[in-house]
Amino acid sequence: MIQKVPEDGTLLPLMEEFYTIQGEGYHSGKAAYFIRLGGCDVGCHWCDVKESWDASIHPLTPVDQIVANAKKYPGKTVVITGGEPLMYNLDYLTSELQNKGIKTFVETSGAYPLSGFWDWICLSPKKFKSPDSSIYPHAGELKVIVFNKSDFAWAETHADLVSEGCKLYLQPEWSKSKEIIPLIIDYVKENPRWEISLQTHKFLNIP
Repeated sequence: MIQKVPEDGTLLPLMEEFYTIQGEGYHSGKAAYFIRLGGCDVGCHWCDVKESWDASIHPLTPVDQIVANAKKYPGKTVVITGGEPLMYNLDYLTSELQNKGIKTFVETSGAYPLSGFWDWICLSPKKFKSPDSSIYPHAGELKVIVFNKSDFAWAETHADLVSEGCKLYLQPEWSKSKEIIPLIIDYVKENPRWEISLQTHKFLNIP
C-alpha cells in the first residue's frame, strides 16, 4: 500500500531512530540522536542501508512522537539522515526540535531543494543524482565518498561550489577502504584544504 507523506511534514516515514555517537565528518565523536527516514531515489550501488530506499515499508510516524523520543536523551543534537531526508518537508520536524533546545543536523546528497531549519548541513553529493544548486551555499561540510581514483577530480568540482568556510572531507567507501585510504592520505597531503573522514562507528562497532 502506497503511503502519502503529508506536505506539511507532520508525518514522516521513519525507518529507525537511535542514540549513538556520530561516526563521520566534522562532528565525529559527539553524542547524537539519529533519525533515519525511509525513501531514496539516488541509488548508490555501495549504499549500506539499501533497506531505506523504499519509503512504503517504513511506517508514517507522527513527528510529535519523534521529537518526544529525541528529547529523552541527554545529547541535545539530532542527525536527520536516510535514505534521502530532503525528499520531505522538514520544516515542522526541525522547528519542533529546535523549540525543545535540540540542535538539528542533516546528512543529505543534496538531490532535493533544502527544507528545514538547520544548525549544520552535511552535503554528501553522489554521482547518481546531482545536488540541487540551492544547497551549496548552506553546507557546513562537504563529505565526498571516494570509491575510485576519478572521485578526487569529481570532489573538486563540488568544492568549488560550496562557501569558502565549508569544511571539506574525503571519506573512503567502506568496502574499498584498504585500497582507497592510502590514495586519500596522499591526496590530502598534496591538497591540504581537504581532511580525512573515517566511519569511526564501524571501528567502534556501534550503530
